[in-house]
Amino acid sequence: MPGSVSTALDRARPMSGSTLLNKVPAITATFWLIKVLSTTIGETFADYLAVDVGLGTAATDGAMVTLLAVALVAQLRAKRLVPWLYWLTVVLVSIVGTQITDFFTDTLGVSLYVSTAAFSVVLAVVFTLWWRQERTLAITAIDTPRRERYYWGAILTTFALGTAGGDLATEALSLGFRNGALIFGGLILAVWLGRRLGLDAVLAFWIAYVLTRPLGASLGDLLTQDRDFGGLGLGASRTSLLFLGVIIALVAREQVNANRHGIRAKGEAPAVSPHRDYVWAAAAAVAVVAAAFVLAPAPTPAAAAPAAGTGADAGKGRHVNPLEADATSPIGDLRPFAVIVDDVAGRTKAGDLAGATARIKDLEVAWDNGEAAMKPASPDDWHSLDSAIDGALTALRATPPTKQSSLSALTALQSTIGALEKKQ
Repeated sequence: MPGSVSTALDRARPMSGSTLLNKVPAITATFWLIKVLSTTIGETFADYLAVDVGLGTAATDGAMVTLLAVALVAQLRAKRLVPWLYWLTVVLVSIVGTQITDFFTDTLGVSLYVSTAAFSVVLAVVFTLWWRQERTLAITAIDTPRRERYYWGAILTTFALGTAGGDLATEALSLGFRNGALIFGGLILAVWLGRRLGLDAVLAFWIAYVLTRPLGASLGDLLTQDRDFGGLGLGASRTSLLFLGVIIALVAREQVNANRHGIRAKGEAPAVSPHRDYVWAAAAAVAVVAAAFVLAPAPTPAAAAPAAGTGADAGKGRHVNPLEADATSPIGDLRPFAVIVDDVAGRTKAGDLAGATARIKDLEVAWDNGEAAMKPASPDDWHSLDSAIDGALTALRATPPTKQSSLSALTALQSTIGALEKKQ
């Protein structure tokens, strides 16, 4: 790209539409913290609605897309930055961006290699068109309707790309969510160091913006996953509410500052000193960590008791992570899931379809809670079992469900579990 993008920004003039004040917040420590928290919301909130609340994937996807459309229209029609509206749109974009990638991967069966490459191409096209028409990609000059449309197109694509690229890295390399958090956090730190050493500000921003998506997802998995899989066991609901509460507090502060001081024009000093902003961001981050440990459930007696391990670990009284030490399947210990499936099958055979439908919700929640730890171990085997579980869920949640179709789906699910247990 010829010349400096930052220099082009200084001489760029609005080329179409009415001139607006910059519609994007200043890039501060608070901005990045809210961004990371919003990406985690994108990972956990949709799962909470679809699984814990029981709306299902289709209803959740439709609701989130509708809410995003309403928020985006309101954001585009505003003549100035409204912090609460801007960040509401970002949170919804995060959720929908995740859903887009999940739809391609889980529903259509598109390879993560393909979706990552496709979203990279789409983002390159958006940036190319944006640059050709505006001669800048800087977010400090989102001051015309056309620039704002390009901006939100790029934001949605970065969330989808970050989801696909992050899943590809953790699954293809079997990183898991704990290593993923460390690696993506380290990459963002490297971008920050590169910026300090002269890396172009616009390039650094967009690289970091993509990387915060898998970082937020990894942190979300670290909080939501059961203790058996190395997480804190907060679950999707507690994690979503915790992060949403912190986001609301930080955005409320941004809204108060905007109402009190107005929106800063380009070149003006920020209304709040950077040092004070660092203090706010650090305090919010500490509050998140402290609340996470306070809200995390204590280990259950079953989890604290000696687990049935293999080899040298058996009988020593030490808790064994089923993913790391249990040899029952390539993706970990499937016995807790098999117990639920057998119970559901028993109720179905007895003609208690209502009880079976209620009980299979436990399987759905448990399977969702173990995804981040089990899926990277063997993505193909995970998808095979995931499809069988979806088949059982669909059969029992039909309107109305039938005993024959439900038993057929449950038998197929039991066979899949048995086949995976024999593979190890």
